[in-house]
Amino acid sequence: MSAQEIPYKIYLSEKEIPQAWYNVRADMKNKPAPLLNPGTHQPLQFEELRPVFCDELIKQELNDTDPWIPIPEEIRNFYKMFRPSPLIRAYCLEKKLKTPAKIYYKFEGNNTSGSHKLNSAIAQAYYAKMQGLKGVTTETGAGQWGTALSMACAYFGIDCRVYMVKCSYEQKPFRREVMRTYGANVTPSPSMTTEIGKKINAEYPGTTGSLGCAISEAVEAATKLDGYRYVLGSVLSQVLLHQTVIGLEAKTALDKYGVSPDIIIGCAGGGSNLGGLVSPFLGEKIRGEKDYRIIAVEPASCPSLTRGVFAYDFCDTGHVCPLAKMYTLGSEFMPSANHAGGLRYHGMSSILSQAYHDGLMEACAVEQTAVFNAAEEFARVEGILPAPESSHAIRVAIDEALKCKETGESKTILFGLTGTGYFDMKAYEAYNNGTMSDYIPTDADLQKSIDLIPRFPGNLM
Repeated sequence: MSAQEIPYKIYLSEKEIPQAWYNVRADMKNKPAPLLNPGTHQPLQFEELRPVFCDELIKQELNDTDPWIPIPEEIRNFYKMFRPSPLIRAYCLEKKLKTPAKIYYKFEGNNTSGSHKLNSAIAQAYYAKMQGLKGVTTETGAGQWGTALSMACAYFGIDCRVYMVKCSYEQKPFRREVMRTYGANVTPSPSMTTEIGKKINAEYPGTTGSLGCAISEAVEAATKLDGYRYVLGSVLSQVLLHQTVIGLEAKTALDKYGVSPDIIIGCAGGGSNLGGLVSPFLGEKIRGEKDYRIIAVEPASCPSLTRGVFAYDFCDTGHVCPLAKMYTLGSEFMPSANHAGGLRYHGMSSILSQAYHDGLMEACAVEQTAVFNAAEEFARVEGILPAPESSHAIRVAIDEALKCKETGESKTILFGLTGTGYFDMKAYEAYNNGTMSDYIPTDADLQKSIDLIPRFPGNLM
């Protein structure tokens, strides 16, 4: 089929919305290591996780054997509001770059949250409602996850309490107001409303916060409020599971036109969108059916995959969460106030960490001025103002397309456009004014927090 026969936007029908999530762990030869109890260093069991997480979500978190998890009908019906999402052939960008590469992107911004986060938010709110809970607590960085969860909780009529990373709370006031419009209670983190928040503020006066801090506060709040549980927007295997609707739809759309990507690119903070996009393709690679080059793109200011260590570490700064085996910069790493708030996390999904460790994917880190340069170039020709997080993937997609221009290769590139950047205008203002900086931590900066990773037999000993 010639390139011209492929439409600019490929839409699936509602009947083609996936009926089950794909659990890539079932096909992984080296399973991600289990979560550990920080006190005993033994694998956490279902009962130990119940005070923090919803029961059904714990079952999904611990399930590394079933390749397919059926999606409840009520969730699939909600998905119809904004799914299937379009797979777009970036003809205009290809023309601007004068590249022989064929570029596709899966656009997840066509919903009120403005991002892919609603795919998991509605699932987690659904299971909380089915369990009869009063409400949930969570953290949010850039605010897209908090917005998505606020909408999902409003839909099911349960309470939502959000701890928003302080620098994002200040940089992105309009996203905060969307959350409040949906009925959520939004608190800047670290706050003085939790014991952990008070401790972090005392230890790091004037801190702009981090996702690790906000997670700690949300978990503390959930365990102290009767009828509440904690839900997370990234990192956990259950979240990556829900996000596989992205990759499953993308693969179905490409298969319709006989297209197979050579390179698959996604931004990487905690791993939710990257894992969701690549899982079906990663499964094929693991099973030996096809080969793909998979690239995780992270900010140079918070480079967990490219400069972190593969070890058990706390998922949060306050050390109230389980230990997870992942690439990490240390749970006490405080990233700079980078404008890509959703990527300011010290660790990476255990699934993606194991895949990276096994050589199934690669990673690179990019500086934020180069990221916004790519975002601006993309916006001018493709007509979508991308989120700062998504723009990390755009940066590398453009770079790979330009390499094809040099070599004359006609590679097919697929990347994830996770959401829109219309509430990120302070970031674009800083870039347009020339006041945006590129902070890259030194090895000494990173070593300080890496040195605080727990030491026990088998872990960094």
